[in-house]
Amino acid sequence: MKNLVFMIIVVFGFTACSSKSSIDKPIPTISEKKIANKTSKETLEEEFNDDFGDDFDGGYAKIEEVFDPLSGYNRIMTSFNDKVFIYALNPTAKGYAYILPKTVRSGVSNFFDNLMFPLRFTNNILQFKFQNSVEELGRFLINTTFGLAGFMDPAKTELGWVQHNEDFGQTLGFYGVGEGFHVVLPFLGPSNLRDMVGLVADSYTSALSFTGASDIKYKIPDTQTQSLAITATDTINSTSLRLGLYESLKKDAFDLYPYFRDLYNQRRNTLIKE
Repeated sequence: MKNLVFMIIVVFGFTACSSKSSIDKPIPTISEKKIANKTSKETLEEEFNDDFGDDFDGGYAKIEEVFDPLSGYNRIMTSFNDKVFIYALNPTAKGYAYILPKTVRSGVSNFFDNLMFPLRFTNNILQFKFQNSVEELGRFLINTTFGLAGFMDPAKTELGWVQHNEDFGQTLGFYGVGEGFHVVLPFLGPSNLRDMVGLVADSYTSALSFTGASDIKYKIPDTQTQSLAITATDTINSTSLRLGLYESLKKDAFDLYPYFRDLYNQRRNTLIKE
């Protein structure tokens, strides 16, 4: 036993002395001798595996597959929406922007946003965001009266009350409802099962939609045609204020459909967590 303790002390002492020595050349280990005998290519490959192997094993090698049973349809619809934007919506928005100055278009955007107050107010309450609900109510009253029916936004410029965008899709997510599989809607773009259900509720609550007009008295359009005309005007006006944004996003896409799908999912998850 004493001999064993003595040997351990000697080994540790030898190790400490050799580690403190900065003059003596260290004796190459067996692995170092092997590396010295390898080609430069083999050495670089081994160093790459040592440096990045753990990262690939821990992250990139275990990428979860996205449940996407409608991928074939979604790809076709993504291509369709892309062509609609490029050949119809974008040129129309550019012509619209050429005719109307930005100040007017911003006023129109404020007007439509002000009319969407019931949707934001309701969903903020459903998510227990009562402070946001109070601000939304205050914004609507001030902008409708002092903001020329909502064309101006004194609630933001004078009081600092910003808009709190919430919809029924976010509310369902707030209560733990899963997103389900991805669905690309014609003209509307990326969505999922949860947000499609929320979209129906949004349409019922929105003052700009004809859905539920027989039950809700604050609806503006009297017919479905008027509702579509209002939606088209709002879409063209909004697009005219974001010219170049779609192209900027699209240029980074190697494959357009999964790129927009993942971008949409990440954005929605972020909004739900806020």
